Amino acid sequence: MSIAVPNLPSSDLAVATDFYVETLGFAIVFDSSEDGHSGIIGLEREGMRINVDSPMDGHGRKACVSLEVDNVDSLHEEWAAKLKDLQPPVDQPWGARTFGFQDPDDNTVFVLGSTNW
Repeated sequence: MSIAVPNLPSSDLAVATDFYVETLGFAIVFDSSEDGHSGIIGLEREGMRINVDSPMDGHGRKACVSLEVDNVDSLHEEWAAKLKDLQPPVDQPWGARTFGFQDPDDNTVFVLGSTNW
């Protein structure tokens, strides 16, 4: 199954975590933050998923979407033939295999599949 998961920009992950977890009842699915204030977190509640990211290198700031797919490498192979300079997928320490790119309007598109979540 493939789904799109919105990424919401945040100026501080600690504030966002407090709001989404403590106030709205979401659970943290993954956390890739070394200082608790910048990085990215994945949240889930009753089948709803969102990611919140604080400014990091390589991320556009207009809009961002994560496309969760079953086979990251297959989709990468297809799109690499069409997108110039598409970087290869990377296994992330937070349990996903990902690649990403900017669209023509500088929106960020991340493609990710689970390696252990």
